[in-house]
Amino acid sequence: MWLKTNWYKLLSVLIILYVLIFGMLTPLKTGISSIEKDSFKSGTSIDFVVNGYNSHYMSSRYYQVWLKFDNKHVVKGLVLNRISEQEMQIGFDIPQDLPFESGSGFATLVQFSPKDGPSILPSKLYFEETPFDSTQTYANWSDERIQIRKHEKGFKFPYRNILNETIRNTFFHVAIWFAMFFLMILSMIQSILYLKKKDIIHDIKAYSFAQVAIIFGFVGLATGSMWAKYTWGTYWTSDVKLNMTAIAILIYCAYWVLRGSIKDIDSKARISAAYNIFAFLMLIPLIFVIPRMTDSLHPGNGGNPALGGEDLDNTLRAIFYPAIIGYSMLGYWISTLFIRLGIVAEEES
Repeated sequence: MWLKTNWYKLLSVLIILYVLIFGMLTPLKTGISSIEKDSFKSGTSIDFVVNGYNSHYMSSRYYQVWLKFDNKHVVKGLVLNRISEQEMQIGFDIPQDLPFESGSGFATLVQFSPKDGPSILPSKLYFEETPFDSTQTYANWSDERIQIRKHEKGFKFPYRNILNETIRNTFFHVAIWFAMFFLMILSMIQSILYLKKKDIIHDIKAYSFAQVAIIFGFVGLATGSMWAKYTWGTYWTSDVKLNMTAIAILIYCAYWVLRGSIKDIDSKARISAAYNIFAFLMLIPLIFVIPRMTDSLHPGNGGNPALGGEDLDNTLRAIFYPAIIGYSMLGYWISTLFIRLGIVAEEES
């Protein structure tokens, strides 16, 4: 009987344990963390040291390296020296004429080995075209294309150059925000039901769901702020997404203040229900519309993609989607405790 009525509680605990264990212990794919230098001239032979992440430069059978200038211009390089598992010296012969209209631009470094698979450092190497010298012999562009062959695969998260290990925060910061929206929707529905039926239980439920949603909102702000410190170098910026989110949370905080300022039970329930609906309607443009109308550092806004491709591949989805379900169930569970406390307080008043 207990399991029939409380199954979601047990399931939420199991899912969150799954998220914590596999979300924190699953390794990242091989990546390129940094390079020794990133500014070069055309028509020269260049070499530099690459610092890998979760790489196996020494133990891999062979490594192939390329510089990709655009879809038609690729230079294949050579491995000059394998210094360690995480350090490797590579070299390239750069043609004189660069495929950039301005005479300068960025190239992408691509590496591949059967053991580590592909790893990419996107648009990091800056090249500037030098004046032509007839006494020099220059390398020519070839028909060489980047070829990614079969490689060892496993359950690993993608390596993203700016995020690194903090990509795991997707399972906490982003998933908690989704759970917050779920609770806010439930709260709004209960407010609508109260205005329709005038049953005080709907007011208690609306307030309880909103309380837990706001708690989740502050947790989301805290985890997002820590993420911003690592990736952007500061806990808070003037980014429109962050500011609009803060305003939305403050609007919901005013819901608390409003309820505490009204003594009459019926008036409090009616006015706060109307305000709760207004708060949710304001949430949509503040978080989903306005940030998309301007440039933003935040993924998914201002032309900055998110939740697709390497930002959320199948391995991340296997943890991310269950995390949303788990946190939503946990939020609902906590809300039921608040509802029971609200009912007891109502009966005693």
